[in-house]
This record gives sequence, C-alpha cells and structure tokens, in this order.
Amino acid sequence: MAVAVRPALSDDLGGVLAIRNHAVEHGTALWTDTPHSPAEGAAWLAGHLARGSAYVADHDGEIVGFGVYGPWKSYSGFRHTVENSVYVADGHHGRGIGSALLGALVASAREAGLHVMVAGIESGNTASVRLHERHGFEVAGTVREVGTKFGRWLDLTLMRLPLGDGLPG
Repeated sequence: MAVAVRPALSDDLGGVLAIRNHAVEHGTALWTDTPHSPAEGAAWLAGHLARGSAYVADHDGEIVGFGVYGPWKSYSGFRHTVENSVYVADGHHGRGIGSALLGALVASAREAGLHVMVAGIESGNTASVRLHERHGFEVAGTVREVGTKFGRWLDLTLMRLPLGDGLPG
C-alpha cells in the first residue's frame, strides 16, 4: 500500500476530522468526550495550517492518518517546545504510517528551529510509546491518574525529544 505523507491542506478536513472524532469516541488517546463539529475542526486545523505543523498520510486520495504539533504550553517561556499528536485510521495500523507521520513532524519542527518536542501518551498505549522510542524520544516520567475517560483514571507518560542545540531567543 503506497502512502504519501505530505503537508495537510484545508481540503483534508473531512478525512482528518473522521480519524480524530473516531479516536475521541472509541479510544483513550484524546482525553475529551466531545467530537469536533465541522466548524470546530476547521478552526483547529486552520491554526495548524498557519503554523505549517499538520501532515497527512494520503493513500490514493483517502486520508489514512494525520499528525500535528503545536505549542506545549501557552506561556512565552515554553515557546521553543511543541507537543505532537499522531493518529492512524482504524484498520491501517501496523503499516508504518504513524512512523512516517512522526518523522515528518520531527523534521518540520527541527527545520522551524524548535528546541524540544514532547509527547503526552496514555500510559497503556504501548504501541505509541514504542513508536516514539524508535524516533529517539525518551521517557521523561509518568503522571498517575491525571485524566479520566470511559469511567476510569488514566496515567500520562511524558516523552521528550531534543530537536536542536540553539540558545533560546
């Protein structure tokens, strides 16, 4: 299956939103119970498009995965640190799509001169932890019972990847 990873376009919203909302409704990767409406999804994607921080995995015109990075915290002292998110459509896991997307995000963040990329992963998601480890991320720690979904407490594993050596500006 040939998949092309490319920068996202506003026309990709339908495919991206379908994957994102499926993750909201069926998984613990996104700690929210509320799917995005088309208007909310468009505003969210527009922010990533403006930063150049959204990529999609395209298989013959079908969006089978997406990845984004954005500010980790809103305070100015964190302006050189971003957090990534990678999602693959149901039925397309295990084909290297997540790895290709994460690689594109890391390369883009490095090119943008960012310093550290962070991943906040639900601790039971061992596939995501392994994916990040393969890309050089290290576990920075686990925070127990900081989220809840589907009637249970969730632990958050934080991982980090140094992107560059530049001094803060």
